[in-house]
Amino acid sequence: MIDYLGARLSRMLVTLWVIATAVFLATRMTGNPIDFLMPEGLDAQSRAEMIAYFGLDKPLLNQYISFWKSLMDGEFGLGLMERRSVAVIFGERVWRSVSLLSATLAVTVGVGVPLGVIAAVWRNTAIGNSVLLIAFIGYAIPNFVLAILFLLAFSFSLQWLPSAGSETLSHYVMPVAALSAFFVASLVRYTRSAMLDVMQQDYMRTARAKGLSESTVILRHGLRNALIPVITVIGLQMTTLVSGAVVIETVFAWNGIGDLLVGATLRRDYPVLQFGVLMVACAVVTINLLVDLIYSAVDPRVRLSGASV
Repeated sequence: MIDYLGARLSRMLVTLWVIATAVFLATRMTGNPIDFLMPEGLDAQSRAEMIAYFGLDKPLLNQYISFWKSLMDGEFGLGLMERRSVAVIFGERVWRSVSLLSATLAVTVGVGVPLGVIAAVWRNTAIGNSVLLIAFIGYAIPNFVLAILFLLAFSFSLQWLPSAGSETLSHYVMPVAALSAFFVASLVRYTRSAMLDVMQQDYMRTARAKGLSESTVILRHGLRNALIPVITVIGLQMTTLVSGAVVIETVFAWNGIGDLLVGATLRRDYPVLQFGVLMVACAVVTINLLVDLIYSAVDPRVRLSGASV
């Protein structure tokens, strides 16, 4: 267990170092941010002073060292646009994005897994076919299209829900629904496929022969054994939620991390963009590690010592 975690953590650190270095070099190749941040007609002397102020006139190696120093001191550098600590800028927005992603994940798992089980148990019936139809519709409609439809229907026409902001629970309804629709549909299909495979196994017939109730057979023996591929899908979905959240935050003026990263990319705000990408990378590699750990808790046949690292 300790050896496994040590090897995984070592690979995580190497992965994060490679990503951070790649982002650092890529941002420097996009041009000088002063040309995007400062107004047109800026004189040469003022431009040179701004470049020197942000340390952009230093050799690339010195900038790279300063980048890692800013990560180590906890401030993560100075935002070029707002001229404030990157830690403060992200601190003001991170909870909005975390709350949106957490609510979306809860809806995805809470709706997708039960509907997948229903579609498998009641396959070839009106109920099962209806669930699959809804899943295919949710899978086919892009989240930004669904978000716009929600705005037109429930905000502008019916005026039931607010169109922008994140202050109250009612602000979460449309963003969470638009963001989770695709992931719920995908999880329904994977859960159904996994359950159909499990339900053909001998141990399911043995459990019924012992006189266990159908609900016990399905949930305790069927669903638990079907959770391995389902957990994999959930882990992959969590890593793609961020990209979807960027669009949804923009449509609903959510003012979270996604909206911040879009603005930083357009304005070439190096420190904000670098830290944002690194933070997303940390979340992805951490999720992958947690998925492997959950495997062993769900299925005792999985042993961390024998898992691939």
